[in-house]
Formats: sequence, structure tokens, C-alpha cells
Amino acid sequence: MDDVRVGIPRALLYHEYAALWTTFLSGLGAEVVVSDPTSKTILDEGVKAAVDEACLPVKVFYGHVLDLCRKGVDYIFLPRVVSVERRAFSCPKLLGLPDMIRHNLRPFPYLIDETVNLSRKPRQLYGALWRVAAPITRNPLRIAQAWRRATKAHAEFQDRLRCGYIPGIQAAGASGGAIFTEMGRADAAGAPGLTVAVIGHSYNVYDRHISLDIVSKLRQWGVHVVTADMVPHQLVQEEMERMPKDLFWSTGRRVLGSAYYLLRSRAVDGLVHLVSFGCGPDSLVGELVQRRAARLRTTPFLLLTLDEHSGEAGLVTRLEAFMDMVGVARR
Repeated sequence: MDDVRVGIPRALLYHEYAALWTTFLSGLGAEVVVSDPTSKTILDEGVKAAVDEACLPVKVFYGHVLDLCRKGVDYIFLPRVVSVERRAFSCPKLLGLPDMIRHNLRPFPYLIDETVNLSRKPRQLYGALWRVAAPITRNPLRIAQAWRRATKAHAEFQDRLRCGYIPGIQAAGASGGAIFTEMGRADAAGAPGLTVAVIGHSYNVYDRHISLDIVSKLRQWGVHVVTADMVPHQLVQEEMERMPKDLFWSTGRRVLGSAYYLLRSRAVDGLVHLVSFGCGPDSLVGELVQRRAARLRTTPFLLLTLDEHSGEAGLVTRLEAFMDMVGVARR
């Protein structure tokens, strides 16, 4: 069964778990096929196939699934990720993705849509791994070895993110050095020039087409860019513990906690928050971050709402005006 071709859409949680998924599936003996980077064609196809109420990242996901269907894969890997940590959950639209794909794409592809829910029963993971591997191999030793290599690759990937690696934008293997220490801003972030945080879900920030390549544009202007993944988990947790009520979306917690820390500690000269039009969690988190920035008045803040109609010209104009404001504030 080593000739099984498994496709992985280059969208949504792929930007966080690419190393984990690709290493595990290839270790099982599958030929892993990843969809092409997001393009106008992929976006347009996704918009036509998805329901109107879907947010931009979900519409893009549809386009990536269609791209994999053209590549002739045997299965598409689409886990139903309910929770990856206790007392926190994924967005409802992410939970319903397998059902949405089956309903809207005809004929729908064969899906590996095993449910992953670690909020209450961590042991559930082992059964999920076995069921994911079933179409490829039933060798328990091979499954265990593949998962061990996958978790190691995922840990290394997370370390690179914390050290300044930005997927799809910075060359593979590159590292910008430690950006933050446990006490706050490190020397690497305090280098000459401006430091701006680009905060948002990984699938908004790291997808160059969705984000209109905002990180590369800022770097071309000599700006040092910081993302939410570069803020240590401990600092994010400390910020969330200060809130009167816990936020139960995993990705929202990371975005909100990192933004609160960066604003409170003045660790950056400016903060840009990318949100998706039609995203319920983003509408709440974006409002909370915007209110905190307005209350503190220490760091210039820019909220950018992205949808399928976003144009590069308008983005560049807003970014240029924002950077002028950042430069004035720093002086």
C-alpha cells in the first residue's frame, strides 16, 4: 500500500502543522502531495464552490481541495480538529469542514477526516493515529516510528517560528535569532530601525496571497517584523490569566495574548492586526485588541480586514500612512 497518494491542502491549519502532517504521512509510506501556493485561480475557484457565509480562509481552503483533486490524489487529509489543548477549541467552521467539503464538492474526494479532540481524553490521539494510518499501513511499529519522527519535526518547526522564521517568506532553514526573552524584548528586536508586529491567524499572516504579502512589503521598507508565534507561550498565558473571562478558541488565545503582551510591554513600535471578513472569532478578538490599543495609547495600531476583494493598492496606501505614523510616534 506504499503507492497511496495523500493530498494536504496548503490552507488553514496546514500553516501550523505542516511539518507534523507531512512527516507522519510520508513516514507511513504514503506519497504526500501538497496543493500549490494560494493564487488568484485557487481563490476564485474556492469562492465559487464555498457557501456565501464562509469566511475568506475557508473559501481559500475549498480552492486548495479542488487543486488536489486535479492532481489525482487517492485521499485528502482533512482532520476534524476539535481541540488540541484542554479547555480550548477550534473554530466551529473548522470542525465542520469535512461535512462542508462533502456537501459542496461533487463528486467529493475520499477524505481522511479523523476527529482529534484532546480537551478531555488525551489517549484519544492514539486511536486517531491508527485510523489515519489505516488506508496506508496497519503496521503498529511503523505507525509509532512515523509519529515519533513527526512530533520531533513539529517541535523543530515551532522552535524556528519562535526564532523568527516566517513560512513562505523567509528561506527555509534561516533563523533571525531569539526575538524575545522571558523578560521581554531581546537585542535582536532592538536593532536599528522600526519593529512592527503583524498579528493574526497563521493562515492569514503566512499565506502570501491572502495577506497581500504584507510581511515582505514591510521588510522591503527595512522594518523588522514580529509575529504572534515569536512571543513565548508563557507570556501569552500570563496575559490571558489577567482577563476576567477565559477565551476558549485556541488560535484566538494566541493572537489576543501576544497582542496584549506586545502592547503592554511596548515591545514593538507598531502593531498590525490581520482579520478575515466573516470570521466570528476575529470580530471579537479584533475588537478587544483595538480597544486595548486605544486605551493604552502607547503603540500605533492598524486593523486590516481581508476578503476576496482586497486590493494591493489600497493596502499599500494604508501601510504607508501607518508607517508614517509609527515613525512620528517613535521620534
